[in-house]
Amino acid sequence: MLNVFRSKPKYVTVKRSEVEQRKELPDNLWTRCDHCSQMLYNKELEKEMFVCRCGHHFRLSASQRLNMIADEGSFAPFAPLYAADPLNFPGYPEKIQAAQQLTGLDDAVLIGEAKVFDTPVILGVIDFAFIGGSMGSVVGEQLTRGFETAVDKKLPVVIFSGGGGGARMHEGIFSLMQMAKTAQAVGRHSRAGLLFISVLTHPTMGGIYASFASLGDIILAEPGALIGFAGPRIVEETTRQKLPPGFQTAEFALEHGMIDMLVKRPQMRAAIGRLLRYHQRGGRK
Repeated sequence: MLNVFRSKPKYVTVKRSEVEQRKELPDNLWTRCDHCSQMLYNKELEKEMFVCRCGHHFRLSASQRLNMIADEGSFAPFAPLYAADPLNFPGYPEKIQAAQQLTGLDDAVLIGEAKVFDTPVILGVIDFAFIGGSMGSVVGEQLTRGFETAVDKKLPVVIFSGGGGGARMHEGIFSLMQMAKTAQAVGRHSRAGLLFISVLTHPTMGGIYASFASLGDIILAEPGALIGFAGPRIVEETTRQKLPPGFQTAEFALEHGMIDMLVKRPQMRAAIGRLLRYHQRGGRK
């Protein structure tokens, strides 16, 4: 009878927070896909060139992209340039320093001479991790030097443009000037009869897209890349019109004739190599 009057033990269900659950997964071993939410083992993801089984293309650093495209040991970077602070913008020097430490780059573009399947090229990659891949004076100057060097040496140019930040507003008009500057450099390169392959990766927006990135003789894009000037939300709010499905994606751009080819990352190096061979002087194929 005594057991009847004994109080029953009370149990409380405690739900672990998502942060606590994540702690069970060791750092740097797994990555969650932003598109399908699948957990991916990083070593396997690296083998697949950071492309999920669902087809989602993860962002790459400039060095990762370089290693996937250039012949091993062939890349010779241009001399480094460092951003000034012409407007004395509050916190800009610290932002630059933090981005340099994060990426190991001098600024948002890594550019130099390289070879792709033994074909000499000027190869440039914009790194989104450096202040959103935005184009300031250094990026504009380095890209311009790239096209000028290509004219002097009669080389094709290949630029990967993943700069969602557009023009870097910390530098004001000095940044906006780079749009005209790089576009003029592309024009001189084109008048010399040389090839410019522009590769649009996620995201290619703002002043970068509105200048050199949209001026390629051949424009390639990775699947799912966001491409345009202003983002879809801004366009919709400004025009007060409902946008069509997939607006400003690479697939939409291909369908409407804004790019020439959609290329999956594992096939990108081969596609670029093939295009370079087709356009070599002397007709080597």
